[in-house]
Amino acid sequence: MSATAPKLAEVFAVLNPDLSVSTVPVTPSIYTDLDTNFDHFKGRVLISEYAFATDWPTWERHPAGDEVVVLLAGRVEMVLRTAEGDASICLDQPGKYVVVPAGTWHTAKTSVPTRMLFVTPGEGTENRTEL
Repeated sequence: MSATAPKLAEVFAVLNPDLSVSTVPVTPSIYTDLDTNFDHFKGRVLISEYAFATDWPTWERHPAGDEVVVLLAGRVEMVLRTAEGDASICLDQPGKYVVVPAGTWHTAKTSVPTRMLFVTPGEGTENRTEL
């Protein structure tokens, strides 16, 4: 018997507080659905893949814990807003990653097709177009 493995860009994984994993198909309402179906993500971590070819239109932060962001393909400048000012981290080879500290506003800038893996403590995530 053979099973087909899902693609992370199409089916996200949710790491639950008991360390079990739930899979969730990606739909246009995925983030609303995650909040609704997983108790506003209390104690949970989202494992996801996202592809983009232009700068993110928003900033985001995750107060519940550090986020790990891994470059899979392309090139990206991760911008972290710190007390000392903006810090830019260039991810220019697959496998390079950044740890975004809990509560740190961040965004991504690129002009090439880019794919990234995210390990995100989702509870309380905020998004803003401007800071």
